[in-house]
Amino acid sequence: MQGTVDGFSYGAVTPVVAYLMACLGGALGLRCTTRSLLVTHSWRPAWLALGSAAIGSGIWTMHFVAMMGFAIKESPIHYDEPITYASLALAVVMVGIGIFIVGYRGATGTALFTGGTITGLGVASMHYLGMAGVRFHGRFTYNTLTVAASVVIAVVAATAALWAAGRVRGFLWSVGASLVMGLAVSGMHYTGMAALGVHLDGASHAPGDVPEPSVLAPMLIGPLAFLLLAGIVVVFDPLLVMGRPVPRPVEDKPGVPAGAVAPHQQRGPADRQGPRAEQHASGAPQNR
Repeated sequence: MQGTVDGFSYGAVTPVVAYLMACLGGALGLRCTTRSLLVTHSWRPAWLALGSAAIGSGIWTMHFVAMMGFAIKESPIHYDEPITYASLALAVVMVGIGIFIVGYRGATGTALFTGGTITGLGVASMHYLGMAGVRFHGRFTYNTLTVAASVVIAVVAATAALWAAGRVRGFLWSVGASLVMGLAVSGMHYTGMAALGVHLDGASHAPGDVPEPSVLAPMLIGPLAFLLLAGIVVVFDPLLVMGRPVPRPVEDKPGVPAGAVAPHQQRGPADRQGPRAEQHASGAPQNR
């Protein structure tokens, strides 16, 4: 028996709030990623870890805020808590791998492609593992092509967000990057939900009601509290908010951390002009 799915039981409220949560998590996480490019290597892991946790929490919170509006009209739904929390851990870990790659290798070339791909796959993996934790009188089926499209959306948009975060050009760049990250998470979620089919079992079951927010609200308290704390860190760190400190180490390539450039590669004007410039600067006579 085919089930009837309603993904917008509360109208536009859940999609809008979910998108804002994704943007909030993305904004905090990407600013931490940007901040990691402006500090010494000893502090970089802490900023990257905070950024990974913020983005992962934002992704997870977005998903389950959106799921507050999800209902199967012929059956009530419940959530398997271990699988639900495992999806949060998976999001943080996979996003963390992508963030650390970009944080240490720079937001260019192979590092950006690899980091963006892993981050995007983290978004998609969190979604489908979270859906595996939904319990009702039946089973889900998925359209393969639509699922593939949802993964591509997540990877492309996550890569674009990491690229923007790696520019280190100030607060407005990070705002734009967070909007793109929110688009990646929300676009992936609703594309994945469009791939969803519901097949009910043959047993009799009571009609499903509009999902009560109280079912998911307790699960959201922890991630929301963490996002609040991360926001406080951002607010009280002016360099994190405004972006580039002054002075700042020289970068040979945009988006590549200064620490990644070896000292012998940071050449001054005299080095680039060759031996004749060095002789002229030292006052030594030049052979003609």
